[in-house]
Amino acid sequence: MIDLHCHSYFSDGTFSPEEIVIKAKKRGLRAIALTDHDTIDGLEAFQNSGQKYHIETITGIEFATQYNHFSEQEIHIVGLGFSPTAKVLIKRMKDIVEARQIRNEKMIYALNQLGFDISYEQIQQNAAGNIITRAHFANVLVQKNIVKNTKEAFEKYLSTNRPAYVQRQTLSPALCIQTIQNSGGVAVLAHPTLYHMDYNEIEFLVKELKSYGLNAIETQYSSYSLEQSQKITALADKLGLLYSGGSDFHGKNRPNIHIGVGKNNLHIPYSYWEALKKHCI
Repeated sequence: MIDLHCHSYFSDGTFSPEEIVIKAKKRGLRAIALTDHDTIDGLEAFQNSGQKYHIETITGIEFATQYNHFSEQEIHIVGLGFSPTAKVLIKRMKDIVEARQIRNEKMIYALNQLGFDISYEQIQQNAAGNIITRAHFANVLVQKNIVKNTKEAFEKYLSTNRPAYVQRQTLSPALCIQTIQNSGGVAVLAHPTLYHMDYNEIEFLVKELKSYGLNAIETQYSSYSLEQSQKITALADKLGLLYSGGSDFHGKNRPNIHIGVGKNNLHIPYSYWEALKKHCI
């Protein structure tokens, strides 16, 4: 078995890359991919750990991108098997870091305008060197007794259409796919059932992404029902796309999802990766 969708504390997971490799080894997985959100910062440690514990480690990333055909909807595209040192990928990472910095500063300004004494340094301290997310803003709001808990922080201030929310600037779907492939990897549409689309809309989305070069769809995923998995698999077959799959493991942030098996509903064969890596350069 394998797992082609996992997150470390370099994005919004709670475990280090090495800890993820150890868990995958204990689970008996043959291969594991680290697909942190919009960053490749954990990949060097991840690959070194793979060599140390004798398990195949696959380079990965999960790009967020905006899709606007039916409604303004964020979708995710996973890249697998690329070169982390590819110039085009390094350039995109720099662009994403700069956009994230601008967004964080705008959110701090919005909170200051609401009368809250919150600084960028406080958010950085809460993030402890990891990528700053809205969760870190929520933590600081709790620490300052502005809200009772992080749920209230999101509901009052940080969720879409709330007063401190600032939309992320993301790469286009086409540019995500091109970046992955120009870096030697394969592009996978992650968890299409999460996008609040019916199956006709999902098919329309996948057809468009395929026109940009999409290689595969996640046909196995922790939250899929058996029926959903069957329908997504049938769609992949219909459109001539490869299979991928993963748990979307985040560690303690999602305690009911386990590496390699999800909610004990996953059995992702190594043959998925064998087929995918034939398309990696």
